[in-house]
Amino acid sequence: MYRALQINKDEAGYRTELKALDESALPEGDVTVEVAWSTLNYKDGLAITGKGPVVRKFPLTPGIDMAGTVLESSHPCWKPGDKVVLNGWGVGETHSGCLAQKVRLNGHWLVPLPPTFTERQAMAIGTAGYTAMLCVLALEKHGIKPTDGEILVTGANGGVGSVAIMLLAKLGYTVIASTGRPEEAAHLKALGASDIIDRKELSEPGKPLGKERWAGVIDSVGSTTLANACATTKYAGAVAACGLAGGADFPATVMPFILRGVTLYGIDSVMAPSAKRMEAWTRLARDLDVAKLEANTAEIGLAEAIDVGAKLLEGRVRGRVVVDVNRCVADVGT
Repeated sequence: MYRALQINKDEAGYRTELKALDESALPEGDVTVEVAWSTLNYKDGLAITGKGPVVRKFPLTPGIDMAGTVLESSHPCWKPGDKVVLNGWGVGETHSGCLAQKVRLNGHWLVPLPPTFTERQAMAIGTAGYTAMLCVLALEKHGIKPTDGEILVTGANGGVGSVAIMLLAKLGYTVIASTGRPEEAAHLKALGASDIIDRKELSEPGKPLGKERWAGVIDSVGSTTLANACATTKYAGAVAACGLAGGADFPATVMPFILRGVTLYGIDSVMAPSAKRMEAWTRLARDLDVAKLEANTAEIGLAEAIDVGAKLLEGRVRGRVVVDVNRCVADVGT
């Protein structure tokens, strides 16, 4: 038996519960992992609450991230005792996921835990931090240097935004953080932001082209915020878009792209190939300030993930949340 969150949808409605499951509930896969830590991302909040069409089959365990130890493996790359990390690949959407004490996966989805990080630290990074690193890599490969000007980070209090601030600041960039919670200004500056702007400056409909300001942008909000970010990016600058917390629409014009040569990069962390994942995790091990990461991280038990997932969608969670899957404080039904 192992403990896990389980989502069901039937005549009784949509619900997420902490349950004790038999190992026969584990999905198909060639590697079984004992999960040490998981985490909560925006997508996990959508899955847990049912407020977004994330889960595609029922019953299913949510959780797109984990760090743990291989228990059994028929995959050539992994053996019992190996420390591994998982991000994405549809886990927690179509394949039962990692808000559980055990998970069974396709070995091709795993990457080795960087020796620089503990399992808990790896989940303090999680898909949010790994996605932030993919965004930073996109700006770097575009040729944007710290001397080119300010970098805008939207959704700054969220997982992607907060880790992006830490990474960019460590690399010498001047970071401007956009947030709807001005009371968090001191925290964001402690992470490395040089200045804070109210998200209202970007969330209201704007002009097709605004005053040039940003050398680059990392956006996890989408919608009007992304449109305004593109409209105010400098000539030949770049925008890395990785989220839709503010909406999936993009009410923009082509003007920033054809008149200023702005490039919009779409950042996919779910199906990114292994080589790109390895590059991101290698850079995280080199460029992330672990002390700042800890200050940006809260810890909860598995049973608490249901309530905290809802709070995350409401914008009431700062930074990153790690989940101790072996701390189950609620009654567990079968």
